[in-house]
Amino acid sequence: MAAQNSFDVTTGVDLQEVDNALNQARKEVGQRYDFKDARVEIDFKRAEGLIALAADNDMRMRALFDVVQSKLIRRGVPVKNLDIGEVKPAGGDTLTREIKLKQSLDTETAKKVAAAIKEQKFKKVQAAIMGEQVRVSSGSRDELQTVITFLKTQEFGVALQFGNFR
Repeated sequence: MAAQNSFDVTTGVDLQEVDNALNQARKEVGQRYDFKDARVEIDFKRAEGLIALAADNDMRMRALFDVVQSKLIRRGVPVKNLDIGEVKPAGGDTLTREIKLKQSLDTETAKKVAAAIKEQKFKKVQAAIMGEQVRVSSGSRDELQTVITFLKTQEFGVALQFGNFR
């Protein structure tokens, strides 16, 4: 019997790159004239996968978000994996916004990925949801490459990563 080949479909962001991007954003905010004497704050809660932004008015909040987003893009962090919250008023005439980082496939997205693979009816390809990832297996490596190519063309709301190819 032929050996079974497989790969895993996951998602996530490199937290070190997020940290580097936020350090660059803090540096730029400190040097920009439109942020002079402004109360702005960028806080990264690494353990929770959360970026907290605070600014003293709506214009600065939008500018701060643009700076953070541009730095994340430049560092290669997929913007699809950002769950951007609403701007909320906080105490002392400040506004806050929370950005959550999607570190794993949620159940709904995993089901969509598995359903899309099954819907295409690839030859002898099985997709199984295993916690926070989808394991795709087949006897043919070429068929698995075709599945990867197919998944890259689809939109699931997150940036998919393919790993553990055996």
